[in-house]
Amino acid sequence: MFPNSRGVSPSLTEEIAHYVLELWHEHRIPIILSTLFVLGLLRIYLHSTQEKEGLQTFSESYEKLPQQDRPIDNQKVKATVQGDDSETSESPKVADEKKGARQGPRRIKGDVTKKGHGSTDSGSETRKIQVLMFYSSLTATTPNITKQFVEELAASIGASGGQKPGTKFLPPQVLDISEIDFDEYFITPPKSEAEPTDYFYLFAIPSYNIDSINDTFLEHLQETHHDFRIDTSPLAPILGYSVFGFGDREGWPTEEEGYCFQAKEVDKWMAKLSGRKRAYPLGMGDWKRDGKERLLEWRTGLTDVLKQLEKTGALGDGVPGSGDPLESDDEEEVEDDEEVLIEEASVPKATKGKGGSGSLEDVEDIGRIMELSRTDGPEKKTTAPLAIDFTTEGKSIPKKKAVTVTVKEMVPKSSPTYAALTKQGYSIVGSHSGVKICRWTKSALRGRGSCYKFSFYGINSHQCMESTPSLSCSNKCVFCWRHGTNPVGTTWRWVVDPPQLIFDGVKENHYKKIKMMRGVPGVRAERFAEAMRIRHCALSLVGEPIFYPHINEFLGMLHSERISSFLVCNAQHPDQLAALNHVTQLYVSIDASNRESLRRIDRPLHRDFWERFQRCLDILRERRFRQRTVFRLTLVKGFNVEDEAEGYADLVEKGLPCFVEVKGVTYCGTSTAGSAGLTMANVPFYQEVCDFVVALEAALRRRGLAYGIAAEHAHSCCILLASERFRVDGKWHTLIDYDRFFDLLEEKGPDGDFTPEDYMGPPTPEWATWGNGGFDPRDQRVDKKGRPIEAA
Repeated sequence: MFPNSRGVSPSLTEEIAHYVLELWHEHRIPIILSTLFVLGLLRIYLHSTQEKEGLQTFSESYEKLPQQDRPIDNQKVKATVQGDDSETSESPKVADEKKGARQGPRRIKGDVTKKGHGSTDSGSETRKIQVLMFYSSLTATTPNITKQFVEELAASIGASGGQKPGTKFLPPQVLDISEIDFDEYFITPPKSEAEPTDYFYLFAIPSYNIDSINDTFLEHLQETHHDFRIDTSPLAPILGYSVFGFGDREGWPTEEEGYCFQAKEVDKWMAKLSGRKRAYPLGMGDWKRDGKERLLEWRTGLTDVLKQLEKTGALGDGVPGSGDPLESDDEEEVEDDEEVLIEEASVPKATKGKGGSGSLEDVEDIGRIMELSRTDGPEKKTTAPLAIDFTTEGKSIPKKKAVTVTVKEMVPKSSPTYAALTKQGYSIVGSHSGVKICRWTKSALRGRGSCYKFSFYGINSHQCMESTPSLSCSNKCVFCWRHGTNPVGTTWRWVVDPPQLIFDGVKENHYKKIKMMRGVPGVRAERFAEAMRIRHCALSLVGEPIFYPHINEFLGMLHSERISSFLVCNAQHPDQLAALNHVTQLYVSIDASNRESLRRIDRPLHRDFWERFQRCLDILRERRFRQRTVFRLTLVKGFNVEDEAEGYADLVEKGLPCFVEVKGVTYCGTSTAGSAGLTMANVPFYQEVCDFVVALEAALRRRGLAYGIAAEHAHSCCILLASERFRVDGKWHTLIDYDRFFDLLEEKGPDGDFTPEDYMGPPTPEWATWGNGGFDPRDQRVDKKGRPIEAA
């Protein structure tokens, strides 16, 4: 064998290679880790010196530039490189933009500026508010209307005749869309050189079925939104916007065919460009018919919004998704929507107390007394009023055992019950009352249908407040949609809030919740304006309203403001029912036809629940000519549907109510209901409810009782049986004359002698009668994604 080029024999080379290979296998892990460690240190070193080298490279390149090509002063660059803070340097990008030498596509950003109360600019300088009114027109009609509107709006916000001292509003400006540069107003808000100013956009848009400036304007808004060089919400800095559309129903028979369609498009694209800053719902009016009234309502609502902006600098809170330009009717929770619906709902976890109990506080033993008050010593505490048992009969407390006790609040703010109810959307008023905006209120505001009370009794859902003066109940019904979070008890042993506090509180919180709907897409401006005046109160939210000791005083406050009262009770408090004054309509929940079914479904806490139930039916029979009484039957398949029509007919014969409502149960899917044996299989189909009502009517006829099927609301799975007392000349009259009801109250007093027929309303609409579905033809049914449902 010959030596290789280095004079090393092949055998020696193989031995060295073998040795190196063995050394690598023996120490490869430490070698790899050491190498990674060294590379990591090298990376950190290079990263720390990169910025400094970059600055030096920039400085060297800068010095080589001719003086006329240097974007900023040389001394400022040197001061920046050397760390001299004596002068503030400008970046090349800023200087470049100032000189107009744009060297690449510039991205226009529209970040949302968050301002708190009393927002200022440059220290204590107050920002002004400039209202810009944009309009389009092919004739002289819209300009004249717009100018008059702006004059009236300026007067209402205190901005007419020049800027007045103390106001933030500048005189509103009227701008013709056909005469302005779109880029100046709709890519970024305009800049005010005189003083710091925020802008509020208004639009008056008539819709045309021919080519007009509207088409160009809409195309610009759409292109701006999709331009990759511009943020999707470049108009986010504006305070808000609102649109009013003019149309002609003679030219556009229906809204779906184009009535105010261009105003709707402007509203949609402005929602996207402004980052969901719809300040007031889209207004629409037919100037030949109701245009003036609709425009007046729109201006009144805008005045309230602008005054709030002047005071707080913000639009306020909105509901989840408020202002979302995309139409969607998804609900995050199951509410009292009267629909057959399944949705899993979360149940708050039990909180363990000191005693280690895992049960939820204030649910099973909400009424127990926590501790006795101190009665000795100089620091004697003032005790709350004594607890009063309003429901227990025939019991007396021996005087020698009577003690002074401390009365607790029903729902303290620190309790899990309070947290659970507020999480579900309730506003707690005082210590034992609540209010919540109904799903049907939201639906009616958007023109997507009202609840069965509108079809049956003429209640406007968007003007209805759902509340209760008592969150506590004496039942734990298997189908309760409150997820078992409300307190329960058989006697009132809590602090009693005055009725005036409750009345003012529920109204205030209801209006707050209505105002939160301002930015929701699809809300109709005229219905929003009507919703700001409560006309009806459904005392059926949760709990037992007549449980409240001052229920008659509370009803009197409702009636004094001509707010109708629809009160629901569970037939477990006969003494309170007998003492109840006039209500517009009195409901009693009839959930079973016999003792065993009632025990299984309502799960009452009273041991004599059946006897109490029967006494309530006797009271209703006695009052049937003084009150509009209603039996409310909730059908639960497997509990009270099969073979119970005869039993329900017996109860109707005993109580002789004016009306009988039959409704399929709403399943909420809670673990509480599941533990009671309720599943989706217990929810009857609408056809099954119809079959039951037909069987019930036949059973009543066999007993010689004059009842007939008067109306239906298929969307709520609800059907109404009515006494022939409300059938006049072959037509059902289930609606209520509310004005007449209040006139009778004022004339005869809250306990006066008048009959339900005295305030019977006009005939039931044909579309609401049996066999016609009961959906308001003025509205549009949609699916859960907001897509219209075609009528069958």
